[in-house]
Amino acid sequence: MLSPTLEQVKNLLTIYPTVPVFYEVLGDHVTPIQVFMALRKSGTPSFMLESVENRDQWGRYSFIGVNPKKEIKINGTEIELDGKKQTVENHIAYLIDMVNAYQSPVLVDKPKLTGGFIGYFGYDTIRFVEKKLTNVPEDDLHMPECHLCMYDEIVAFDHLTNRVIVIQNVHEDDDLETKYASLEPKAKQMIEQIDNFRMVRKEHTAKSETRVLSNLTKEEYMSNVEKAKEYIKDGDIFQVVLSQRFEVESEADPFDVYRCLRTTNPSPYLYFFDFVDYQIAGASPEMLVSVTNGIVTTKPIAGTVPRGTTKKEDDIFVRQLMHDPKEQAEHTMLVDLGRNDVGKVCRFGTVRVDNFMSVEKYSKVTHLVSDVQGELREDKTALDALMSILPAGTLSGAPKVRAMEIIDELENKKRGLYGGTVGYLAFDGNIDTCIAIRTVLFKDGKGYVQAGAGIVADSEPEKEYKETENKALAVINAIKEAAKL
Repeated sequence: MLSPTLEQVKNLLTIYPTVPVFYEVLGDHVTPIQVFMALRKSGTPSFMLESVENRDQWGRYSFIGVNPKKEIKINGTEIELDGKKQTVENHIAYLIDMVNAYQSPVLVDKPKLTGGFIGYFGYDTIRFVEKKLTNVPEDDLHMPECHLCMYDEIVAFDHLTNRVIVIQNVHEDDDLETKYASLEPKAKQMIEQIDNFRMVRKEHTAKSETRVLSNLTKEEYMSNVEKAKEYIKDGDIFQVVLSQRFEVESEADPFDVYRCLRTTNPSPYLYFFDFVDYQIAGASPEMLVSVTNGIVTTKPIAGTVPRGTTKKEDDIFVRQLMHDPKEQAEHTMLVDLGRNDVGKVCRFGTVRVDNFMSVEKYSKVTHLVSDVQGELREDKTALDALMSILPAGTLSGAPKVRAMEIIDELENKKRGLYGGTVGYLAFDGNIDTCIAIRTVLFKDGKGYVQAGAGIVADSEPEKEYKETENKALAVINAIKEAAKL
């Protein structure tokens, strides 16, 4: 049975240009992985978004999309919409207009994502609005700076009720009665496709050893740290995040890597994207920004130690982290930067910090985390909030623009996806995005994993180099594990 009814949809379309319609069935015999594998189509973009809360509990919904209605790629001033290219000077205004054209109501007791623009904004999209950043490093991966697909059909897997929910959107320019009549047969067809799918365990075959190379030698990275410390000493910046990119040669299937990541490195943001020409799998611990009913939230993560091999050692590392002046100073600095970024788009006096320097543990590392919130101004949109914070200070530095100029100077390759953001711009005006870290990009038969460390005045180059290795390890290990499947 469809919900809302035809009459209710008709009434809602007098207010909103888009209305979601839901069809639910019991799904306790399938998993989100099975749903995705049953519905995905070769040669068509698809996505899967999931979440693990408190490291041991699945978020309520897994979201799956396999049939985008529009595809947007942005490079410089060029926007490619469904294969047709055009030049646009104001990318943000263009995207805001496009998202607003599909505005839908916020519905109570329904999945938070019912349709929208889903994909990523790369680190370099900051150049859309920050014109001082003209020294662009070499672009050797040739990725779109922004790649979004518009999905108006989404399948949600409800982990609380074990139900599969097929969500289809009706638009104001549809022939309403004809479209509504088609929704239930289409939903039943998708459910039948899921029910008929059978996962087949792959026959294990010997595969070549996974090889890992960096775009920087250890000496080059540590030299960059020393150069950054000179800029700090000279008063140019207080902190900068320097990264290295690991190239992984592996025969692992990208979706198998995602399957391994979600079990070995459960995180608040789990995602898989198949953009046909390349794939992305990630397990990010860090929100970039969410906007929910006008509340803007960002959660800076700064301060890192490795996990201990025993509980006793783990506790020792946490105490060291909590009492390390360098880590505390770095975290406080980046929380202040987050407050400044949120304040650009929020009502005066509404920005606050909650849960200051709380400890969060992940599979390979432990972090210090704080929450920064504010109330979105009426003259700003959720996309404005995203662009005010992107890239996060935890991936760039402080002051942000000068730190990014130094990153452009010291890092020898364009960052692309790394340090950008992954997530969705929903039809209902809300957004939820994370920072693209703990992520692998598969392109042209290779995987790319990038990780960075925050450099401050008293940073030790050897220690910072090791931190980048520790951060990349969870993803590289998932690639190695997937290669054995």
